[in-house]
Amino acid sequence: MNIPDFYLKLRRVGIDTYKENVAYLHRDCPIYRAQGFQALAKVEVNSRPRDQQLLAVLNVVSNDCMMAVDELGLSEQAFEQLGLAEGETVCISHAVPPASLDAVHRKIAGERLNGEDFFAIMQDVVDNRYSHMEMSAFLVACSQTGMERDELLYLTQAMVNTGERLDWGEPLVADKHCIGGIPGNRTTMLVVPIVAAHGMLIPKTSSRAITSPAGTADTMETLARVQLSLERLREIVRHERCCLAWGGTAKLAPSDDILISVERPLAIDSPGQMIASILSKKIAAGSTHLLIDIPIGPTAKVRTMDEALRLRKMFEYVGDRSGLHLEVVITNGEQPIGRGIGPVLEARDVIQVLENDPAAPTDLREKALRLAGRILEFDPDVRGGQGYAIARDILETGRAMRKMQSLIAAQGMNELRAKPGVLVKEVMATESGFVVAIDNLQMARIARLAGAPMDKGAGVDLFKKMGDPVTEGEPLYRIHAEFPSDFEFAQDLAEKNNGFAIGDTPPAPRYFPSL
Repeated sequence: MNIPDFYLKLRRVGIDTYKENVAYLHRDCPIYRAQGFQALAKVEVNSRPRDQQLLAVLNVVSNDCMMAVDELGLSEQAFEQLGLAEGETVCISHAVPPASLDAVHRKIAGERLNGEDFFAIMQDVVDNRYSHMEMSAFLVACSQTGMERDELLYLTQAMVNTGERLDWGEPLVADKHCIGGIPGNRTTMLVVPIVAAHGMLIPKTSSRAITSPAGTADTMETLARVQLSLERLREIVRHERCCLAWGGTAKLAPSDDILISVERPLAIDSPGQMIASILSKKIAAGSTHLLIDIPIGPTAKVRTMDEALRLRKMFEYVGDRSGLHLEVVITNGEQPIGRGIGPVLEARDVIQVLENDPAAPTDLREKALRLAGRILEFDPDVRGGQGYAIARDILETGRAMRKMQSLIAAQGMNELRAKPGVLVKEVMATESGFVVAIDNLQMARIARLAGAPMDKGAGVDLFKKMGDPVTEGEPLYRIHAEFPSDFEFAQDLAEKNNGFAIGDTPPAPRYFPSL
């Protein structure tokens, strides 16, 4: 027997549920028991007449102040998506599960999925037909059962084909990406102005940090706006030959941004998802030539050369079949790059390098120049081996700094420049000797507990790097935080393990042939 529609008044609930549609229903609402609804069930919300609808996860409330019995509340995202005014009438019913969930169940069972399966899943993700729990099931299944290289290709293509795709109308559109895992390492913000100052097109769109204390978008945001409309992005790139923007507002591979919102709290960053995430964004952004940086080290995301080579083969397989000219470089990831870990501190390092400041971190400068040099050699007018010298000249003559200043002005300067957190604590060496190791993961954890990247001024400022001599009681680094609770958490973690290993002799240098 069909239960007749019971109409409810729409109410906007000021709760940010971060890329998940959530509906709120009072426990005493007549439809609650009549329809047999349960908390966390998926419901379909329809307007009257039924020309607008959305799927949402149901939350049940008992507080009369929050929700009346004849009202249906929607979270911020759900309210905006439905597009109705408060007080208009809607009805709810049990939602039919997305058909693509069958493919997720098959993946959980260890089956191999095809291109149609991945496209259907990504389309339902973009259409907000998946709850966070359902997306978590998909992500965990892909991580635990593994993905064959054809599946990586299908997932990448599905992410691209369910969003916007840019075409810059030029034969060479360069880009660069690091797989992450190394605190600091803000080379992209140096590579982009160097390459653009040479005249090459390099529209760089980046995701925000997933498990790190800062991403390129987080750091650039301390200097300029990074949330740009697609139209504004095109204008900036046409004029500046580059951008340093967040890819979310441009709707480039939007399913990737939604999945990242689930990956972040779960701390999932599997190789397959990472490859699809990186390459889908690059293809959607119109890149034709891409340089991938894979750092390796005992506490990096990739620990061994064998792992790096396997990852390189997967990148090359998907890139080649997606029409990308792709090169992979393997770099030293034994320790953080630069001194700052956290948005404001990393931005300071970048500006020091661009200004040719003698105090600028030399490792950040050198790595950025070598990466920029490799990208410049994509230019057919640049002979192999000349790229580094050209990049160095662009930096030392101030052309890179002028390009960055012009780009900041074009994107919109951030007038409210954040400063390093005012709550500070210096962490001291407990013995004398040489720094023989720095734990990337531990330093990232300390910086994140201090509040990075959400609190732009939070993080860690390094005073010592591998090979440096140190005496007992000398500061190794300084913790910056903006809030007392975060400050205490970071201090407690640093006291348990400060992330530094001290030995009697300096460590032997390692050779990395890619750069």
